[in-house]
Amino acid sequence: MDRSKIITLYHTIKYLKPVQVYYRLYYLLRNRFYKKSYSKKEINRVIDLIWSDKVFNNKSYLGAKDFEFLNIPMSFENNINWNYSEFGKLWTYNLNYFDFLNQKEISVDSGLELIKNYINQDSALLDGKEPYVISLRGINWVKFLSKNTIKDKIIDETLYHHYQILLDNLEYHLLGNHLLENGFSLLFGGYYFQDKKLSNSARKILKSELEEQILNDGAHYELSPMYHQILLGRLLDCIQLVRRNEKIDDKNLLGFLEDKACSMLSWLANITYKNGNIPLLNDSSVGIAPTSKELFSYAESLKLKWRNIKLFDSGYRKFESDKFEVVIDVGNIQPSYQPGHVHSDTFSFELYSENIPIIVDPGVSTYEKNERRQKERGTYYHNTVQLGDLEQTQVWGGFRVAKRAKVFAISEDENKILAKHDGYKNKGIIHARQFHLDENNLILRDCLEGISSLDKKMILHLHPDVQINEVNKAEFHLNSLKLSFIEEFDKVVVQDYEFSIGFNKTRKGKKIVVFFNGELETRITEI
Repeated sequence: MDRSKIITLYHTIKYLKPVQVYYRLYYLLRNRFYKKSYSKKEINRVIDLIWSDKVFNNKSYLGAKDFEFLNIPMSFENNINWNYSEFGKLWTYNLNYFDFLNQKEISVDSGLELIKNYINQDSALLDGKEPYVISLRGINWVKFLSKNTIKDKIIDETLYHHYQILLDNLEYHLLGNHLLENGFSLLFGGYYFQDKKLSNSARKILKSELEEQILNDGAHYELSPMYHQILLGRLLDCIQLVRRNEKIDDKNLLGFLEDKACSMLSWLANITYKNGNIPLLNDSSVGIAPTSKELFSYAESLKLKWRNIKLFDSGYRKFESDKFEVVIDVGNIQPSYQPGHVHSDTFSFELYSENIPIIVDPGVSTYEKNERRQKERGTYYHNTVQLGDLEQTQVWGGFRVAKRAKVFAISEDENKILAKHDGYKNKGIIHARQFHLDENNLILRDCLEGISSLDKKMILHLHPDVQINEVNKAEFHLNSLKLSFIEEFDKVVVQDYEFSIGFNKTRKGKKIVVFFNGELETRITEI
């Protein structure tokens, strides 16, 4: 291993918590020297859970042996291959989640047939036995079996067997949303089987992880609006589970879950645009999570009421006027020990005008560890400033982060904020950016403090539907808006880029790149 790789690895692992290091080593050694076997225990389930779906999953089962995940369809000719891996690991995971059990367009018989097909191949399962996958599948099976009042000993024994595997492989080596999903699922399993060991483990995880992972302004600490929606949906499911099945006394847990849900609802209400879209920040995409509208409706059906909490801890800000909505990222890398969904996007932003997206984050179209993934996480794919071809934050390996830009010197007022970051400090450069929104104008001021011969580029990604017309070197029309550049600059280049409209699905859009000399003012106003 060369010196640069060693340095990158050092700056990646130095942020890990001791518990992550311990469990990585423990699982590595245990799995190498001790193969635990899990005998299927006879289950005689007495209590039926009360359950009804409030939010349905997107359609992914098309009938017979046909599926579509991540915009990639697949028809199995003979038996379903639950280990099918030709479309990448995330596609295989989705096949094994069984989200389709809780889509609108599936019959009870079809759902049962798919579960039994899966059980028949249980001994051959690979990705399906990973703890995160078990967690999501467990919730989906419990929901499906409960709402249809199905009692099947073989299914129950297999499901309980999977929960024993999960208990022995909790994702303390990863933490973050993975461990939280473990906890949510164990709560469902504990209620379904009336099992104290599962329930106690669930309570322990949920109380500690929700306390840490939900920030004071209500954001989930991985700062991905899409994952926030997913986890809020799961939390609302847990509230429904505890409320409607009162034979288990969990009043203290219920109150705690409700408080966290209300905080998360506030953050989602603040970050969601008026048209219902979310910013496509930090590994967010469309067609994966429940929509904000669906989640607010679900929360209202549970009689949850939330107060507005000002955006702060998450590092996001949202400025609004009658015409504009601007979402801005002035936050540091969070959490430092699990930045798997982080992008190199300090001081990036999105702009909507009268419910129409104008300047957008390109989003993500893949989780595969490839060139496309690296590009979508990189600085040049965000609405910020790049020095040469350098990254503000060193993203690598699909889900890893080494050296990180640090934000400092934040000063803010209503609809105005100034901040600096040191992502280019090894080249002697500090980037300062100011955002100011008034009724009809968005003004950005960029200043690169220090001296460098490297190119200085300010980048803006336009939504594919935006009509762009060049008026002159310093002025463009974007639909009914005027984009103008003040101060000296060298040139403006308009390039194509790929805007994600879902996993494995993109549209061509235009990006504007301004080469400037250290200071640049950008104005967006009505024509």
